[in-house]
Amino acid sequence: MHCGLAVRRGALRNRVTIFPEFSWRGEDEMPFEKSPPELVARFDELAALAPQAMRKPMFGYPSLVLDGHLFMSLYEDHLVLRLGGDDRSALLDLGGHVFEPMAGRPMKDYVLVPDALVADTGEMAAWVQRALAHAASLPPKKPKKPKAPKG
Repeated sequence: MHCGLAVRRGALRNRVTIFPEFSWRGEDEMPFEKSPPELVARFDELAALAPQAMRKPMFGYPSLVLDGHLFMSLYEDHLVLRLGGDDRSALLDLGGHVFEPMAGRPMKDYVLVPDALVADTGEMAAWVQRALAHAASLPPKKPKKPKAPKG
């Protein structure tokens, strides 16, 4: 916020748009909802299947990252997996949905896992391993340079 206005960087380099009382999610939408405690507990169980991953927050929700690539996360009351081509299609065929945290802005490769599948321990272990394998297949991201001190 700057002088009571929200500032958003646009898609074009160095383009800044200023909106009075701007909301990222739109005026008709509710703010982010916390994940239910039982889903957070389930995420923790599934996270134990990928001890080599780093746990980081995304949108304020727990997520797992491997070499800089997010591959599993919670978002509101959903579990989200990042999968490659065939695995992504297979999960969509099982009732998954494309992850779209902002209307009209789907995130490529990310799928909302159907609730029935989240509860299935055997099946979910395999899907977590598929997401982990996809993240491992991507080139590692370079670490971000530390920000210069202000002053």
